[in-house]
Amino acid sequence: MWTKHHKQRHLGRLVTPILAAGFFAYFGYHSFNGDLGLEAAKRFEERRIERLAELDGLLKQRKELEREVALMSDGSLERDILDEKARYALNVSRPDEIVIFK
Repeated sequence: MWTKHHKQRHLGRLVTPILAAGFFAYFGYHSFNGDLGLEAAKRFEERRIERLAELDGLLKQRKELEREVALMSDGSLERDILDEKARYALNVSRPDEIVIFK
């Protein structure tokens, strides 16, 4: 009976571990640095906190504007506020006034 003896190749044993290592390296890298990775999550959280601070500032500004509008509404029209806003918008002052710019 004839049998063939094949020389054992060591490369065949390395193919699967090399492919597995490449697979894990690729997905490991993208789990940290990809568009949906851990670093992107940190940047997203930082941007969210910045935008919340910006939102708080805008809400304060809106409340101030709403307060000024309420002072100029028909029911409680205050002449000082109306006079101040008109002078500021038209850039007008009386001769006996001192103008201080902020």
